[in-house]
Amino acid sequence: MAREIYAYECTKCGTLHYPFRMRCKNCGELEPFQFKTVPLPKRGKLLTFTKVYNLPAEYEVATLGLGIVELENGVRVTGQLEVDDPKIGMDVVGVVDIVRQETYDSFWGFIFRAA
Repeated sequence: MAREIYAYECTKCGTLHYPFRMRCKNCGELEPFQFKTVPLPKRGKLLTFTKVYNLPAEYEVATLGLGIVELENGVRVTGQLEVDDPKIGMDVVGVVDIVRQETYDSFWGFIFRAA
């Protein structure tokens, strides 16, 4: 089953927000139920990246790649990066999967790989 992460589209002006905001950053509208959910695309370009070497004990890996990706619709997201030799500007494709597992909780997010 394909999993999704959603952006929030202002029903007044069409601006996409991620993560959720109470007020539209474009038109300033603040009405109840003014946003509709829109699935985020999975493809984008890598804007920047880093590798974390000193992770908390609950992570079961020695290092973790992180990247900021601009998706096809212009929304920028942060996700795990599973690319051996990342380059700024490279095309990536994401999957939504468990990015961290604790005893009773699963945390979902983007995992990006080279396109």
